[in-house]
Amino acid sequence: MYIHRLAEDRISLWMRGSKILLLLGARQVGKTTLLKHCLAATPGVVFLNFDVQIDQQRFLSAASLPPDQAMQALDNPSILVIDEAQRLPQCASVIKGWYDSEVSTRFALLGSSSLDLVSQAAEALTGRNIKIHLAPFLWEEALITQPWYTPSLPARAMALNFSDALKANLLQRISFGSYPEAVVGDNKREYVRNLSADYLLKDILQIGSIRSPDTIRSLLQLLAHQVGNEVSVNELSQRLHTSRATIDRYLELLERTFVLFHLPSFSSNQRNEISKSKKYYFVDTGIRNALLNAFSTDDVRPDIGPLWENWVIAEVFKRNLLEEQPLDLFFWRTKRQSEVDLVVKAEGQLRAFEIKWAPRKRPTKAFTQRYGVPVETLSPENPFVAQHVFDRSGNGGLNGT
Repeated sequence: MYIHRLAEDRISLWMRGSKILLLLGARQVGKTTLLKHCLAATPGVVFLNFDVQIDQQRFLSAASLPPDQAMQALDNPSILVIDEAQRLPQCASVIKGWYDSEVSTRFALLGSSSLDLVSQAAEALTGRNIKIHLAPFLWEEALITQPWYTPSLPARAMALNFSDALKANLLQRISFGSYPEAVVGDNKREYVRNLSADYLLKDILQIGSIRSPDTIRSLLQLLAHQVGNEVSVNELSQRLHTSRATIDRYLELLERTFVLFHLPSFSSNQRNEISKSKKYYFVDTGIRNALLNAFSTDDVRPDIGPLWENWVIAEVFKRNLLEEQPLDLFFWRTKRQSEVDLVVKAEGQLRAFEIKWAPRKRPTKAFTQRYGVPVETLSPENPFVAQHVFDRSGNGGLNGT
């Protein structure tokens, strides 16, 4: 079952141009499925997968030939798609040579590690590529699978008519995440557990020289417990008996492999604002829950508050990736503990959000008093986060409040 992805519009844009496509995203988010769907009507497409040794050898053999002969050796593809392109370090420079020789073949490189593929391609393919980041499903994509969902109904109308079915589906996504198989598969719990293990064994451990797999798993578990809280690298290094430099490297690696992302703190350089802290969130809450073996879909589970915060901010983060990051995302806190969960900045405009599963009090007035911006509340009765933060035209602008 193919599910429509919002990234299809950007794939169509690439197909009308001549640049090299870099399609980036974690394993099993549907990169290959998306591209095969978009290219289904295009004749002469050739797919190579560099996780497969014979495909690597086929590519290397072609790379030793002059460009025209190389294309003949690869069956004269109209489009050459290379999956897991980061597995072969020289891939980007070879593709650059073919591209610059003006062969008629178009190229698409797919990678599950932005650390490797982007660093390999950055110099070789400068000015020659278009990047598309594919994350796990946004909720608006996952809802298409539900027979009762009406995508033509405005998001706010759906929210006002917040049905039991809508809430149950929301709890499923919060608990099991939004990878395609976690959305449409039968054994969601086992799938997400296996996917969590694949992250560690296949991407993270293979990319970096990780001396202790147990340390990086322990780090992830600590971060899973601390979702919604500011993270102290010094505290993490002490608890894991590991150097601060190693923790910093692991955190960067986890971000580059699309497991985590962070929000910096927002500050206008006033002395009573926290300006150097970070909060880390999981790109997919199912991965977070797999690390803790906590898959309850009960809306009174003890961690529902921070889990809801992670899910909401991840929805905004994923949409921001798709829209080429037009928004700057922050959190805000003062030394007196006034706090805003999400501050969004675009083109000089600010919006601020408190994210509460069960709002019991008014949002803080401190941010409004300081910046003149009202603090909005995002609760389950207003779950269409990405549509709410981004305008309906999809150009990354901010809605009015």
